Amino acid sequence: MGIRKVSWNGKRVTVAGLGVSGIPAARVLRGLGAVVTVVNDGDDERSRAQAAELEAEGITVRLGDGATLPEGTELIVTTPGWRPDKPLFAAAAEAGVEIWGDVELAWRLRGPDAAPWLAVTGTNGKTTTVRMLASILEAAGLRTAAVGNIGVSLLDAVLGEETYDVLAVELSSYQLHWAPSVRAHSAAVLNLAPDHLDWHGSMEAYAADKGRIYEGNTVACVYNVADKATEDLVREADVEEGCRAIGFTLGTPGPSQLGVVEGILVDRAFVENRQKQAQELAEVADVNPPAPHNIANALAAAALARAFGVEPRAVRDGLRAFRPDPHRIELVEDVEGVVYVDDSKATNTHAAEASLAAYDPIVWIAGGLAKGATFDELVAKSAKRLRGVVLIGADRALISEALARHAPEVPVVDLDRTDTGAMSAAVQEAARLARPGDTVLLAPACASMDMFANYNKRGEAFADAVRTLAATGRV
Repeated sequence: MGIRKVSWNGKRVTVAGLGVSGIPAARVLRGLGAVVTVVNDGDDERSRAQAAELEAEGITVRLGDGATLPEGTELIVTTPGWRPDKPLFAAAAEAGVEIWGDVELAWRLRGPDAAPWLAVTGTNGKTTTVRMLASILEAAGLRTAAVGNIGVSLLDAVLGEETYDVLAVELSSYQLHWAPSVRAHSAAVLNLAPDHLDWHGSMEAYAADKGRIYEGNTVACVYNVADKATEDLVREADVEEGCRAIGFTLGTPGPSQLGVVEGILVDRAFVENRQKQAQELAEVADVNPPAPHNIANALAAAALARAFGVEPRAVRDGLRAFRPDPHRIELVEDVEGVVYVDDSKATNTHAAEASLAAYDPIVWIAGGLAKGATFDELVAKSAKRLRGVVLIGADRALISEALARHAPEVPVVDLDRTDTGAMSAAVQEAARLARPGDTVLLAPACASMDMFANYNKRGEAFADAVRTLAATGRV
């Protein structure tokens, strides 16, 4: 791949940030013989405990000062969450010091016979698609793992004792920003919508970082036919000779596309005569759950698997075996004819729009931290589906104002409370608004940290309240 090999013994490396990627990176680098210093903005009890463990292993840790470049630094390895405008990185640029992310480090440390990467990014659907892909690859009898931003460290996958035939890799825009040398076998950008703009600085910069996933692809660049921005990124990418653009669509596919025909997922990309032939892969009913955006995820996963040479039967078997993670359009209970669905993972407007499009009519529970988002487009597109809305969280007024503009006839309950009982109250109000045949949908369109530790805790609170309602008739 033309990547310069690094001599690590004695190399002075600064790791930016403790946490799930910083600590493993520091340990790996120390094990390779590097002189490692970890810098961290925070200096709390947890950080001090982590620092003590690392220092016992010969790693220097500097807490409470993540801005100053340690003297003699030859390379920075950063955790994904550190923004590009950090003073530390400005100092590194001035000193001519390279900056890598943990994904770049993992790529550089791969052995000569390392497993190829099938990579996935996008604003929404990354984790589900990667896990679907891993399930399909496993059904094909391949040794694989779902890794990257999904929670399993790429460093562990690359350097561990287990060997793989292929890796299903989830990559966030943060990770891609700091991974200039990564070259996937094939890759997909699922969709693009405004998100993390405070980190990237602009939509253009965010899209450019997502587009890095296509650089150097050898077999297929998979894009979303319904999202032209993803196809534009393919056109702009510098790929290997012979690499193909492969689209996926919820409609009838054209040549070099995967799509849906009369309830069947079909392939017109990886067949002998794609002008005239289509290969059946699976039924829509094999996708769990068969919501439109999840069918799109399944098609993207199938495209990557087919690019790797997987047979159609394995696509079907892998999709049938797949079980979604909690809090992703998860059915909780049916209570007196009202279905309660937990999509707490819908932390931005794009994800919430996809979730709302899957049901009708809906009592919508929404709100939280908006992260700079606006809600007019989301509400305007979803207004006809809404039976009622229950709003929670710090930025609920932004959604309330959009509802007043675009859905003034829809009843809205504004819950001005952030205590631990707020979700129970929201479920109680939603149950009051709902009628048999309705769906009560938690799709907040916002982050959770104003009221909950994370979206998982928010979803658990919703599910607990719904189960109490089912058991007792009240929350």
